[in-house]
Formats: sequence, C-alpha cells, structure tokens
Amino acid sequence: MEPPVVPRDRLDGWTLVAETTERPFEAGPVSVTAGTARYERETPPPRPFFFASRLRVSPETGPNPALTRLVESRAREGFRDRLAERDITGLARRDERRIDVDDPDASRATLTVSHGRCEVDGERVSVEALLAVWEAGEYLLAGGAYPSGDDFEATRREVLSLVRGVRPPDDDAVER
Repeated sequence: MEPPVVPRDRLDGWTLVAETTERPFEAGPVSVTAGTARYERETPPPRPFFFASRLRVSPETGPNPALTRLVESRAREGFRDRLAERDITGLARRDERRIDVDDPDASRATLTVSHGRCEVDGERVSVEALLAVWEAGEYLLAGGAYPSGDDFEATRREVLSLVRGVRPPDDDAVER
C-alpha cells in the first residue's frame, strides 16, 4: 500500500529510510493496513525522525466519530511502541490539541505531544514526540521525535510543517 505524500520542498535535510506496509490491527472481520514512509536526519544520535502513514480499514467504511476515537487510541499505542523500539522511554503526554493541516479537504488533526528520554553514550537525553491523526477521505497519521536540546524549536517547527503537508497519495498537488 502506498504511503501518503509529503511535499518534496519540505524534506530538505531528511532522508527516506524505509517504506513499509503492515497490518497493525486485526479483530474479527475488521483489519487495518498501514502504508508508512519514515525519514531521518543525518545527525548524531538520537536522530530526529519523521513518519507519515495512511490507513486502509477493511471492510471499507468511511471515517466516523467512533472509528476516529479507535484509530486515535490505537495510533497512540502503536507510536508509543515504536518509540520504545528506538529506546525512548518514560513517555508522558504533555499536550493534546487540534491543529489545521494544509489540505483544505481534510479534517483538523488531533496532535498529541509527549516527552520522554533515551540514553546516548551513557547520558540521558530528553526527547519530544509528536503524533497527529486526521482524516482526508481516509485516515492519515504523521509525526516524529527529536531531542529537546540544540535547535529544538527549529526542529519542532520543521516536523510540524512536515505533518501539516501530508496528503493522500492520489492528490496531484503534492509530489513524493
């Protein structure tokens, strides 16, 4: 399954490191397939990363409030697991708010901001993680994590700009 697109002009300094298709959820006749692209910055660890995913729910059903709550909850759990795989622990949710995305046909995204830490060369490094979930005819997820040291604010703005630019792959206005 093709991942969503991210505006090419916003990816300066980011390297595509993986494209995957997974089935993160299956319960009885309902399943979710995710197409994901993950990008990293070439910096010393912990490397900032950004991802964009689109979800396909089967059997096909349009977004609705109950499904949106389930997708948001499962996305937060899955993101937490992905952060743990990157040795980011001690996560605490700091904020949850609605943000606008660039796609005028999309809903506003629910943005969850968490703080955690990881160990690099025997030192504890603070990390901020962002996860946004919204719908644009299908569910989209985007976010990332980065150290909260040098260039923290600039990296946060850059990741938020990437998140806001994510669109479904059939949108002709954006290239991948």
